[in-house]
Amino acid sequence: MSHRPPTSRPRSPLAGPSSGPLLPFPITLSGPIIKGFGRGSRELGIPTANIPLAGLSVGGHEELESGVYYGWAGVNVDEDGRKLEGKDKGGGREGGGGTVWPMVMSIGWNPFYKNSVRSVEVHILHTFLHDFYSARMNLLICGFIRPEYDYVDRDSLVQDIRTDIEVARRSLEREAYARLRGEEYLMVFEGGEHEADVAS
Repeated sequence: MSHRPPTSRPRSPLAGPSSGPLLPFPITLSGPIIKGFGRGSRELGIPTANIPLAGLSVGGHEELESGVYYGWAGVNVDEDGRKLEGKDKGGGREGGGGTVWPMVMSIGWNPFYKNSVRSVEVHILHTFLHDFYSARMNLLICGFIRPEYDYVDRDSLVQDIRTDIEVARRSLEREAYARLRGEEYLMVFEGGEHEADVAS
């Protein structure tokens, strides 16, 4: 069930304990980047990369609460968004080269838009020059920021998302979370059985 956000309660600047993620985190989720609803960039000015929701089931986390999460995203593209094939000399590990960025993500129904399907939408905290549909993305979800809300208007939604971005950025700067950026899993780009499933 979605809830309207409290209007007067201040948001916490951090999410998760400073000692590091608590179970069930960190959670892994991976898949090919697919086309979503196209609203992130066009309507909200906050581009997202979507991956199939089926990856949650494969990882045993299909019951994960709808809401906003934060963590690290490994994608087999360069700094501009150009897809990398094979191994590169810049330190890419098995499965090909790539880069790891901080991310904030939404898992849910997006009640403001009355979605009929649950989706996984990831905002990477980096500015790319190119789209990179079909590239692979590995997520290491480090913690939960807030539940999914409904909103009275688009400006309220955007304001909350921008706060989510800053909460994710600050939270990942802490030592116990920053070191997770080096997890080998994030840079191993391999396919899976859920590749054909589309989230949105």
